[in-house]
Amino acid sequence: MIDNIRVLLADDQELVRYGFRLMLEANPGMIVVGEASDGTQAIGAVGRLRPDVVLMDIRMPGVGGVEATRRITELYPETRVLVITTYDLDEYAFGALDAGAAGFLLKDTRPDDLVAAVRAVHSGDAVVSPRITAKLIEVAAPHLLQRRTLDADEALNALTPREREIFVLIGRGETNSEIATTLHLSESTVKANVGRVLAKLGLRNRVEAVIRAYESGVVGQ
Repeated sequence: MIDNIRVLLADDQELVRYGFRLMLEANPGMIVVGEASDGTQAIGAVGRLRPDVVLMDIRMPGVGGVEATRRITELYPETRVLVITTYDLDEYAFGALDAGAAGFLLKDTRPDDLVAAVRAVHSGDAVVSPRITAKLIEVAAPHLLQRRTLDADEALNALTPREREIFVLIGRGETNSEIATTLHLSESTVKANVGRVLAKLGLRNRVEAVIRAYESGVVGQ
């Protein structure tokens, strides 16, 4: 029997939370274990309920989504945070990334894509929709350029040919399953290689790997 993916909904609009609950719980293996209407509640709920995934709104009263994401990923690193964003909130994208978000969704995401995204981050993949990747790069690039060092370039050169192949595919937004199919590898082998790529490049998650791939020119914009 497959364990349920336990999801916490954090959004200040009750109707939005209700809609997400309906969409998620219509799928086997998906259960909403709690809700929060602001960042403070979300942090507390994660501590009590230990969900696998938090669906996090960006703008909420009091402690917002970016700060809540930062605290949750620091205190409960086993919980993955999937941030909800929109094009007119580009200025928050890098903050959420820097806070440790496992991915980004738009609020007009289709139900099937929402469910797939929750499953993806739960399995260790990142969710960086092609529709917002360009915007994310635009916001993040200046910060990444400031952080770029000789050590970072040397780390990229230290990747093995296989790790570099996988790094490129991560940068293109492919999941572990898709990379495994592309390179004719097992998913467990891909997962191990992804871990080594992140460790060698000093990256916390696959979202940062996507940004680094664009910033370094390994993947063209």
